[in-house]
Amino acid sequence: MDSLVDGNHTAVTGFILLGLTEDPTLWVILFMVILCIYLVTIYGNLSTIILIRISSQLHHPMYFFLSHLALTDIGLSSSVTPNMLISFLVEENTISYLGYGIQHGSAAFFGTVEFFLLAAMAYDRFVAICNPLLYSTKMSTQVGDQLFSEAYVGGFLNASSFTISFFSLFFCGPNRVNHFFCDFAPLVELSCSDVSIPAVVPSFSALSIIMVTLFIIAISYVYILITILKMPSTQGRHKAFSTCTSHLTAVTLYYGTVTFIYVMPKSSYSTDQNKLVSVLYTVVILVLNPLIYSLRNNEIKAALRRQLGRKIFS
Repeated sequence: MDSLVDGNHTAVTGFILLGLTEDPTLWVILFMVILCIYLVTIYGNLSTIILIRISSQLHHPMYFFLSHLALTDIGLSSSVTPNMLISFLVEENTISYLGYGIQHGSAAFFGTVEFFLLAAMAYDRFVAICNPLLYSTKMSTQVGDQLFSEAYVGGFLNASSFTISFFSLFFCGPNRVNHFFCDFAPLVELSCSDVSIPAVVPSFSALSIIMVTLFIIAISYVYILITILKMPSTQGRHKAFSTCTSHLTAVTLYYGTVTFIYVMPKSSYSTDQNKLVSVLYTVVILVLNPLIYSLRNNEIKAALRRQLGRKIFS
């Protein structure tokens, strides 16, 4: 049931997601490609979590942050990709009003936690390079737990602002959402109620989080760069900078795509461009993160070789 009568209006109780493309000739190909990416994302991030758990040499704050980032990537991917895959198998991908709100809140939660974790990882690198003698004190287990708590609480608060704003909207007309997942922006155009406050609150919340976390990352890397340039040996500078390249790559990819969607004016890009960039940060980047952190991290590669060696010789 897509609607019910409420006074003089017909209240929408469900939505139709139009999906990534309306061209049925591409559905099978896209289904296979995105399904493979999703399975690799789950396998790669789950393998990262397990490797960090079972390898004692990786029991450091930096890798605990990485394991939580992998868990967040699994959560964000699982909030978006399954529904996208369904849209390739059915002619009309319908979702209930409540289901839309739950999926939207879930994606907002994991997406926000990713911002906080990337900022925490930048602070971790700052302490490790700029204050190595105080690293065990400034990045103790207690500090790590506090940073994790702040990340998840921040994610919950931001997701709550989006979810509350969603449920405050009233829909009485078209219910066809031109997107492949339950995003907030397309709904604002469909709402027949006042959207001034519901549209501003989540945008302000998301922009504040992006700016604050990006500021922490920028300040951390300014100090890191100053410290690296002061190092007397070329080898020392190379070693210090190599520990940051993976994180910088992940930050550039994630912040670049999210900023394009949620910060740039909507008039500067089309709906199809929005979908394409959304695929990058909800699908592609999540499968790249395990590769970025494993292929460019000698400690993870060494731990993986040791674990594989034990399995083979046992």
